[in-house]
Amino acid sequence: MSQPISLGLVGLGVIARAQHLPALKATPGLRLAAIASRNAGLETLPSYPDIAALLDAEPDLQAISLCTPPQGRFAQAAAAIAAGRHVMLEKPPGASVSEVQALSALARACGVSLFATWHSREAAAVAQAREMLADLEVRSVEIRWMEDVRHWHPGQDWIWQPGGLGVFDPGINALSIVTRLLRDPVRLTRAHLELPENRQAPIAAQLDMVAGLQTRIRAQFDWRQTGKQTWEIVLRTDGPEIALREGGARLEVDGEARISAPDQEYRALYARFEQLIARGESDVDLAPLQLVADAFLLGEQTRVAAFHD
Repeated sequence: MSQPISLGLVGLGVIARAQHLPALKATPGLRLAAIASRNAGLETLPSYPDIAALLDAEPDLQAISLCTPPQGRFAQAAAAIAAGRHVMLEKPPGASVSEVQALSALARACGVSLFATWHSREAAAVAQAREMLADLEVRSVEIRWMEDVRHWHPGQDWIWQPGGLGVFDPGINALSIVTRLLRDPVRLTRAHLELPENRQAPIAAQLDMVAGLQTRIRAQFDWRQTGKQTWEIVLRTDGPEIALREGGARLEVDGEARISAPDQEYRALYARFEQLIARGESDVDLAPLQLVADAFLLGEQTRVAAFHD
């Protein structure tokens, strides 16, 4: 039996602790061997202040998983790829489309695997919904992705800065699901962005999109929702109405529950990363990030009340 792939985890914030560490523990083909983080570490593993120190001190590492904010991630990923390591990118895969395209080209040149992950595509209901839609014509899609930023991103200033995406940080999860479900490419036709007067990224956004020639898609993203959070996608077809709720964990067909399952998204991502490395392949789908970039290009902007944590 072959040895597990040794992996270094870069970034040890909330998402790394809540999702990446448990998923890695549950993936026998991967072995977490070291940590790089400016402000944290694990007592049981070698820990380094940054990726440069990690790469220098751990020459036997085979792969790197990056859980850092998208700003600055290009330099980290490029260093790992140039050092011959396979790289997995937390979503969004970068601060811009062009930098992830450059990373993809670098990975090909260096002969390593690059995986731009979209964890919401691994939600329990997504695969079955996609199978059902293969025989249906989708007439319209309504996305409502609304949550409380103070709960999910307390004190995280980077998310309000250029490259941090603002409300598109969660909203891109919905876009990743829709671009996975629909057969035709999705294009943006109109966007309206609401930016707090003291921030550089939107707190809310409304998008109009089209898949193929006639499937209309309307998305509403908002970071000001309190109480029960809303993550749902409703697809109206020439047959049943198909709804994904709870971020894709729950599938309803004409209002009847078909799937409701616990979160296994990151376990599926790491299993996929292991598979890509074994096959010598990469997986870099930029469709969700491209839609966000287009929203910043085409979007009308309105200044709204200042936001304070």
